[in-house]
Amino acid sequence: MIDIEHFVQGLDQRQRVQVWHAGTCTEPAQCVLYWMQRAQRGRENHALNTAIILGNILHLPVVTLFVVTDYPLANLRHYTFMLEGLTITAQHLKERGIPLIMRRGAPATEVTQIARELQAAAVVSDMCELRFPLQWRQDVKQQLEVPFICVDTDTIVPMWCHPQQEYAARTIRPKIQHLLPAFLQPLLDVEVQQPLTQPPCDPGEAEKPLRYLDSLQIDTSVRPPQDIHGGYTEAQKSIQRLLKQRLHAYADQRNNPELVGTSELSAYLHFGQISVQQLAWDVEHYTPEETGSAHIDITGGKAAYLEELIIRRELAINFAFHNPHYDSLEGCPTWGRKTLQKHASDPREWIYSLEEFEQARTHDELWNAAQNEMVVTGRMHGYMRMYWAKKILEWSETPEQAFNIAVYLNDKYELDGEMRMDIQVLAGPLVDSMTDPGTNDPSLA
Repeated sequence: MIDIEHFVQGLDQRQRVQVWHAGTCTEPAQCVLYWMQRAQRGRENHALNTAIILGNILHLPVVTLFVVTDYPLANLRHYTFMLEGLTITAQHLKERGIPLIMRRGAPATEVTQIARELQAAAVVSDMCELRFPLQWRQDVKQQLEVPFICVDTDTIVPMWCHPQQEYAARTIRPKIQHLLPAFLQPLLDVEVQQPLTQPPCDPGEAEKPLRYLDSLQIDTSVRPPQDIHGGYTEAQKSIQRLLKQRLHAYADQRNNPELVGTSELSAYLHFGQISVQQLAWDVEHYTPEETGSAHIDITGGKAAYLEELIIRRELAINFAFHNPHYDSLEGCPTWGRKTLQKHASDPREWIYSLEEFEQARTHDELWNAAQNEMVVTGRMHGYMRMYWAKKILEWSETPEQAFNIAVYLNDKYELDGEMRMDIQVLAGPLVDSMTDPGTNDPSLA
């Protein structure tokens, strides 16, 4: 027997773990259940490592559960990318002696049922601060009879280390930098001491997750892009391109939409198919000598990329974690909302409907091109997305309508839809919320 709170206190990075349902892991138990949701990978995964450590202490195997559920605005594009990734994840888990069980339904119902069926000693999950996934965890907490803990796998400095909302990169940056040495470490996989060669129950479609596409009631008109596929293996190819071909020029080229100067890793991070901590470690410790290019200076590129990957990304996560209105104008600063309302009745030369925006039927060829790129490829260059959002505000009847249109189109077509960075990219141009009301210098952020 082991008390779950005592177990958490003994972990190396206990700040990363939160107990949602306390109690004692009692016998008889047959496994530790890892409910995979946010971190959809079988390697470099804090939550999975935590489940394995607990299983090793209890001399129990680990079983992973993934629930395919209906998600608002998710469509064929998003589900295809996700299920492609889970195909690779299932292989990685199998190699480690951890069966993947897949179910179709409501997360709380399926997690509770499988935990009971498999006589789980405890349930370990990853953490997500967005509205629907957070509610799923609340529901699981209410229904589970065994201990339940959540592990933050989505940040480098755990989100719980910041007890309040930070309003600019300049306020969160020194706090992250102070804690970074303790958390930015290589993420090593924990060895499974009680491996399983066969799943202990019906695995569902774990060997061929894409079969779930047939059972989903989703919009199939938003087709998957042809030039990007989900999964850890594909993500590693993009990481190598970043390190070897783009990092040296990242600081100069990332804001030029005519060049391919970004990492193109956003979707993989969004679905948790790669670890942000391991990615940051790889970038921080990469040297051009590895590719015989010792003469190339990548210092500026490293600094610029890590600023985006760590500071800006974790600022966005902090925003969504502490602000329940993160996806509406209500979540924006009061001064920003007042400014928008003050100018809400300003004359507008052009007014477009949602349908006209969605079909790229504006007078602006540049805006139309950006919209069409997003519709076809599932991606839009970050610099263009700021222009895109500003023009939606300029061409909509009200700020509320503009925000809702921007969020709707972003979440529907972007592969990383409903990502916190996207929300801030949309909100920032609309209310200029990333600078204080007394300054116009965005470089201060």
